[in-house]
Amino acid sequence: MAILHDGTYYRACNLCEAICGLEITVANGAFAKIRGDTRDPLSHGHICPKGNALLDLHADPARLRRPVRRSGDSWEELDWDDALDLVAGELATNVSAGGDDAVAIYQGNPSVHNSGTLLGAGGFLRSLKTKNRFSATSVDQLPHHRAALEMFGHPLLLPIPDVDRTSVFLIMGANPLASNGSILTAPGMRERMRAIGERGGRIITIDPRRTETARASHEHHFIRPGSDAFFLLALVHVIFQDERVDLGRLSPFVDGVTALHDACAPYAPEAVAAITGIAAETTRAIARIFARAPHAVAYGRIGLSTQPFGGLCQWLVNALNAITGNLDEPGGAMWPTPALDLIAGAKRGQTYAGRYRSRVRGLAEFQREFPVATMVDEMTTPGTGRVRALVTIAGNPVLSTPDGNALDTALADLAFYVAIDPYINETTRHAHVILPPATGFEVDHYDAIFHHFAVRNTARYNEAIVSLEDDQRFDWQIFDGLRRRITGTSGMSPHERIDAGLRSGPYATSIAELRAHPHGIDYGPMNSVLPERLLTANGRIALAPAAMLGDLARLARALDASVAPLVLVGRRELRSNNSWMHNAPRLMRGDDRCTLMLHPDDAATRGICAGDRVSVSSHSGRIEVPVEITRDVMVGVASLPHGYGHARAGVRAPVAVASPGASLNDLTDSLRLDELTGNAAVSGIEIDVRSARAARRPLEARTPS
Repeated sequence: MAILHDGTYYRACNLCEAICGLEITVANGAFAKIRGDTRDPLSHGHICPKGNALLDLHADPARLRRPVRRSGDSWEELDWDDALDLVAGELATNVSAGGDDAVAIYQGNPSVHNSGTLLGAGGFLRSLKTKNRFSATSVDQLPHHRAALEMFGHPLLLPIPDVDRTSVFLIMGANPLASNGSILTAPGMRERMRAIGERGGRIITIDPRRTETARASHEHHFIRPGSDAFFLLALVHVIFQDERVDLGRLSPFVDGVTALHDACAPYAPEAVAAITGIAAETTRAIARIFARAPHAVAYGRIGLSTQPFGGLCQWLVNALNAITGNLDEPGGAMWPTPALDLIAGAKRGQTYAGRYRSRVRGLAEFQREFPVATMVDEMTTPGTGRVRALVTIAGNPVLSTPDGNALDTALADLAFYVAIDPYINETTRHAHVILPPATGFEVDHYDAIFHHFAVRNTARYNEAIVSLEDDQRFDWQIFDGLRRRITGTSGMSPHERIDAGLRSGPYATSIAELRAHPHGIDYGPMNSVLPERLLTANGRIALAPAAMLGDLARLARALDASVAPLVLVGRRELRSNNSWMHNAPRLMRGDDRCTLMLHPDDAATRGICAGDRVSVSSHSGRIEVPVEITRDVMVGVASLPHGYGHARAGVRAPVAVASPGASLNDLTDSLRLDELTGNAAVSGIEIDVRSARAARRPLEARTPS
């Protein structure tokens, strides 16, 4: 039986990127309360509703603790050794029958929130020798990594906004007050944004929805979805035109200034105003505010990445920061110096992309992964190398990846599927075996990824609070057990890898030292790290990479494209993270959150009233949801949250949610990509919306006479 000792414990919440420090009180053998750790050097006592939800997730009766095997529509428990033997044997059988690539791997977003998975899965994954690897990275953040690789030489060299010292914060397609920051580990964003105003600064948000962040900004401007690259080119155009380009100390090691000038020359604010929906004078004013500020930083996130020109957008965000002297400078976009540096040892000029292509659509790999939008193709297209077996790790791609219905169908036809996951969800319900890892308070954890994205250099080691029951296993133990059965070898434990990395890192610390500082250690603000940190072959910044310049021709063709009457964008929520946490009662209280936001003008032209249920259809599918009529979305734009749709057969919807909702990814199209990066273009899809009652009437009844 798990043992819980009375006392006060300190660890970080791992449910989002903010990694807020927690103070956890245990009394009488039970959790009594959770509050923010005021002595945490990064979060300073901030906590969002998700922190307390850790209690719900720990006690969730639906969470699996022992392996299960599916038998028809029911599940039976297995012994761990029997389960691991079965899985290793089935994977070997499928490799023997169809080759290494007959097995595919999908890793979900929670993989990077658990150091046991992040640092413990690699040996097992390599043992499978398959090229068919996929992850959530190509759903919403691949453009960031491609821009970092092309400009700075490594996919993890992602510049982070120094929000604590900036004067002007330009936010595009991001909602950090709901996400707590994304590729921006900055807990307490409301307080950090308020401080910008208090020191005389300005926050400008560009977004097709008046988000929580937009309402807290000094300016908000609507922009048509998918037009952000044009707006960014226009900002750069004005800065060149006004002769405000200032590379500062970066100047000796920057290439491509002239090429960038020429690339943006056709995109004056007047030339793009019609497609962006932002007046030329507004664009010019924003460019001049940004260029003249003592410190400024541009930040673009999911809204920029999940569109057909995501790679161009993230390149131009970096370029805008660079040409205004705000790259690698305090108050601009900087690079953290993490205590555990995941790119230590990387060599200049290494190749991370384009080494091989997918079998069906010929899409290029990036960091040994194919775009997830082609995963279904590899399962359903006959021929040598067809995927017949699948391993998913901490993921729910039926709700999280394009055209979820097609994936739902394809999963049912696999010869073998194993899920390493603590839940039976909309995806794992198809698994033949589920191997559930311990999670939450039961595991030691170090935030290996998110210190690479943090606005301040800190480190803390999170020790387990609850002991495991005899028949539970850690994630890394599951991976190592499978690896030993496949290869006969074992690897380092995550604990060993973390300690070795900390000892060899920039602060020469250790797990033992971090344990002696349970609130964490503060190593100070971000510092300038260039040119030493650059990993391009020539050790210089590529301001105008050839790949990005080449993609501008595709963008130019879109300048005169017709504007769809209504397009769909997603939305972030403070009380969930993608498809996670809808089973936490304290997060899901209140009204149904899976609603379609629609502007009053769009509702009126379609005869839709507040409170109606509406049918939303696209090229790929149709769903029904309640409508929410609001001026917080611009005309021609509708918004639906991501990660719902818990009503599929064979899985019980979380009892915590007011309704199972509907999946945005039943509407998205797996063929719609950012051609430059391979990232799914799930934002800005054309939709039709009508009253659900009208949608259900026979077609002839809706046809005008």
